Amino acid sequence: MTRWSAALTQAGITDPQLRRSYDVQRKLVRRNRREEYLAVRLLLPARIHPGVIAAVAFMDETDRRIDSGDIPTRQDALRTWDRQATEALAGEPTENETLRALADTARRYPVLNVQVRHFLDGAPVEATWSGFATDADFQDYVDRYSLPALMLTASLIGPEPGTEHYERFLHGCRRLIEAMQRTDFLADLAEDVDQGRVGVPKDELDRHGLGFDSLRDRPEECAPALARLVDEQAARADAVLSECRRLPELVAPPYRPFLSTLISVQTLRLDAVKRNSTTILRTGASPATSAALRVLWRGYRTR
Repeated sequence: MTRWSAALTQAGITDPQLRRSYDVQRKLVRRNRREEYLAVRLLLPARIHPGVIAAVAFMDETDRRIDSGDIPTRQDALRTWDRQATEALAGEPTENETLRALADTARRYPVLNVQVRHFLDGAPVEATWSGFATDADFQDYVDRYSLPALMLTASLIGPEPGTEHYERFLHGCRRLIEAMQRTDFLADLAEDVDQGRVGVPKDELDRHGLGFDSLRDRPEECAPALARLVDEQAARADAVLSECRRLPELVAPPYRPFLSTLISVQTLRLDAVKRNSTTILRTGASPATSAALRVLWRGYRTR
């Protein structure tokens, strides 16, 4: 693994203040997204590490600011954050380390400016989210928020808009993030129930005779119905994920091991959901760390 200081230098980041800002983002991503952090550091060219880390840190910080509190509080937080990010991208000085690193990355990768705008324009969906009535609502959420969130990093490694493979790449990213988001909502079901909202559409819960109160108050009693629901939702995620297998072919060779590994890790996460369908409200669902590390190691060997 290339030393972080060397990666900063290879990226052309020499200003001491900027290096400190990127250092802060690295520590945050390493703490909050260990597997993703290792994938970036092991599988991508060193020169792109700082930019990808800065984009992930910005996405996480946005989520953190708008994901708690009542809806008016979340909306106020988003308006403030949107203004601060817009000013930073326009070149105005900022004391916020995340925005300083993001603005510098956007100067080096101008495509990121458009992606940040798409992401912030879709963020009101997250700031007001309290669940989905139907799967159409879920799909709208993916289009307006989840996909722009993924494109913050995908745009740094994929073909540029207007080039030969861009539309196929964007379509593949859309299918990938749909599978990832559906898997996340299943894996995090217990946590989401505790927070008073779930990502499985209400009409799907109703069809299985489940309601929010039953998930919260009678987990053992509703376990068989919930297992059937989880199996159905997981099968839908699996079908979509299978459409993404050729996505790595659409990016330049240095980026293919990273993208292939990302898809393989999602397969591991989905397999964990399937294995824990009957106990997911008690245990959650996540792959064994050893299995994820083996996938990372295989990706590293193919570089």
